[in-house]
Order: sequence, then C-alpha cells, then structure tokens
Amino acid sequence: MATTSTTSLKLDPEVKERVRRLAESQRRTAHWIMLEAIEQYVEREEKREQFRVDTLASWEDFKTTGLHLTDEEVEAWLKKIEAGDMEAKLPECHV
Repeated sequence: MATTSTTSLKLDPEVKERVRRLAESQRRTAHWIMLEAIEQYVEREEKREQFRVDTLASWEDFKTTGLHLTDEEVEAWLKKIEAGDMEAKLPECHV
C-alpha cells in the first residue's frame, strides 16, 4: 500500500493561472499537472546526476588505466549501427 503525504506549494499567481489553464485544456486537475511536472523534473535531475557520477568515474578510470577509444574508432562504430548493423561490436579500448 503506497502512502502519500501532503506538501504545500506557494505559487506565483501567474504560474498558478497557467497551471489551471493547462489542466483545464488537458482535462486534468491542477494537482495532476503539478505532480507530473515534479515527477518529470526529479527523474530528469536524477539521470543528470547519475551521468555526472558516471562521467567522473570514467575519467578516474582513464587516468588510472589509460584505456580509451579514439573519436575515429567511435565514429566508425556508430556508422555501422546507423547503417543497420545492430550487432556491431564496440572496439576494444587501448592505451
């Protein structure tokens, strides 16, 4: 059983009116519009943070091992995929 809690938001009157109009046009409630907006924002920002963490980990790994691919190697691999070769193998990383 999911539990929820109530949270108050103080909205600028203009924003509140925009949410109301949008909700009306989409036949939704203002509550639904705001909840959807918050959920999408949180999901996007979590992905952005994970990307940042992964990037820093990759950088540290590169500094430690020196393993990498060149732009040309990655570009060639992507061109194979773009041409429909979904089985194209990513080239081996090297020093």
